[in-house]
Amino acid sequence: MTKYRVAVDVGGTFTDVFVFDEKSKETFVAKTSSTPSNPEIGVLNGINAAKIKGEDIAIFSHGTTAGTNALIERKLPKTALVTTKGFRDVTEIRRGTKLDLWDAYKDVAPPYIKRRDRFEIDERIDYSGNVLKEVNEEEVKELARKLKRRGVESIAICFMNAYVSGENEKKVKEILSKEIPEAYICASSDILPEIFEHERMSTTIINAVLGPKVSNYINVLETNMKDKGYNGEVLVLHSGGGVMTSENVQRYAGRLASSGIAAGAIASKHIAELCGFKNAIGLDMGGTSTDISLMYESKLKTTKEWYIEYGYPIGFPSIEIMTIGAGGGSLAWIDEGESLRSGPESAGSEPGPACYDQGGTKPTNTDANLILGRLNDSLLNGQMSLNKEAAIKSIRPICDKFGYNEEEAADAVLKVANANMSDALRLISVRKGYDPRDFALVAFGGAGALHSAYLAKEMHIPHVIVPAHPGVAAALGCLLVDFRHDITQTYVKNVSDVVPADIDEKFASMEKDAVRLLEKEGVAAEDMHLIRHLEMRYTGQWRSLAVTVGRPLESLAPALENFHQEHERAYAFSDPQQSVEVYGLRVEAVGTVPKPELPKEKPSGTLIEALKEYRNVYFEEAEGFVSTPIYNRPEVPVDSVIQGPAIVEQLDSTVVIPPEFTAKVDEYKNIIISINK
Repeated sequence: MTKYRVAVDVGGTFTDVFVFDEKSKETFVAKTSSTPSNPEIGVLNGINAAKIKGEDIAIFSHGTTAGTNALIERKLPKTALVTTKGFRDVTEIRRGTKLDLWDAYKDVAPPYIKRRDRFEIDERIDYSGNVLKEVNEEEVKELARKLKRRGVESIAICFMNAYVSGENEKKVKEILSKEIPEAYICASSDILPEIFEHERMSTTIINAVLGPKVSNYINVLETNMKDKGYNGEVLVLHSGGGVMTSENVQRYAGRLASSGIAAGAIASKHIAELCGFKNAIGLDMGGTSTDISLMYESKLKTTKEWYIEYGYPIGFPSIEIMTIGAGGGSLAWIDEGESLRSGPESAGSEPGPACYDQGGTKPTNTDANLILGRLNDSLLNGQMSLNKEAAIKSIRPICDKFGYNEEEAADAVLKVANANMSDALRLISVRKGYDPRDFALVAFGGAGALHSAYLAKEMHIPHVIVPAHPGVAAALGCLLVDFRHDITQTYVKNVSDVVPADIDEKFASMEKDAVRLLEKEGVAAEDMHLIRHLEMRYTGQWRSLAVTVGRPLESLAPALENFHQEHERAYAFSDPQQSVEVYGLRVEAVGTVPKPELPKEKPSGTLIEALKEYRNVYFEEAEGFVSTPIYNRPEVPVDSVIQGPAIVEQLDSTVVIPPEFTAKVDEYKNIIISINK
């Protein structure tokens, strides 16, 4: 019987499906509209569009924006916070900063839990974990009765110094669970036992507000998949670049806050490695935004400083992704200083770009690409028509303002959009100590390949990789992940005072917890990999750097040397004479799963056979419109060499190869674009 590995990426507009046939090694894709009110329906519709039966699915994995959208839209369950007396306003005080410090009119978003739903318990634990004031059981029971009357569905518990000892939190959780068994309850000492009260409280609150919503979504999806005939686990991608089963999703719901975004970064890494690159920058450009990630020495960069809304950090490790408001639907506009701008506001899917003919009147990047001839007026294999006259009409105000003709105005719009993306590329590479000339650019998403060559030229990136299915690459990423959990513990001590055996013992205890989590996922012992990391920093610093260490830990000398090297690379500064301290411990628990081996193709046919037509396409470097060959990508054979200018079209994307560029097609059907030297 044929078995398929199915991956689904649930986006705000479309649900993408990537299918791998285990028998034939073939891959195919499907695309359907998302159903935001009931995301599971979009998943099932996508599987149906791929014409796959449930009983034929071997592995099912998916990424979802359900958590992200819930936080942005504030469609959250009634949630309460229980904290130490005197600390109910920590989440509102935050760190006292703003995203734009000088904008007096723009406030930070309000807390996820209103002040009237934040409650205090008279308890106290000191810095070393000693219980100074025990929890009063009657006080907690009275609070439980109040929460029940208010119809609270979820409860976040976060006490001061609980990262050292969770004894009081555990007691309160037990009482509340007995009194309100239907409520979702999480405690900070269970999910993020780390120092810094705001970050720990914020993460616990986000975990609590997402818990009921995400758990319900996964439970409904599991039921529907079983009804469809699938009896395996429903795997869900989380922010750290791994997957979890439904059981662990309920405990770590906050990790799904960037589930869908992480999938694209994972796909970017895999595609770059297939092409022989250890360093790559991922460019996932969709309709509304562009997500940028970075891989160095075959490792995706991660961070613990991220958020969905500024001011409310999430402390779970996450793949480091920079998102900017630059997509196919980004609006071009003129600011008060009479300068041309692009984004972050987007036309969205409704009404969409002007050329969609659905009521949109403002120019977008899609309209500009259509005017320049880079986009066909018929997309999705003829399922969608674009109105070029509507696009031209939308851009005329820019023509009138700057004295441009239509093509010059469209070209200017794209230059501004590309400048915005180039700035973001610099932030994630140059600003962090990486030289873009040492990287490849992996361009995917529906619009990535339209802009990628010009971005590479601006950034001096030598190669651009466009995967075989750029529009659904994020769905592919969902098939390429392992089970992963991160176990953390605060440990602050100067390196000179650290006893390696003491840290080794703590790591061993953390690894037991990690193994238990992987066992719940059904991971066999031989597939478990436990990686130890020390968080280190110069004494007196705020931020730390992660350094990988071996087992057993016999000396900190190698870790200290690696820390100085990493600090030099990241900040262009290091001081081996400076005092260094260990700030925290982390165990990265990985349970490997079989990965699909994407099929290699042999040369078949000729490039001439893939030629659809010639079309006039505008390129400023060619001083106007040029008769340009248009190729049908599915028919382009491997080992083909395409000289720019050229356009390559397919169902889910369009690839622009400008003049002075050459593209080659590798055995995996990736298009690798390089600038002519």
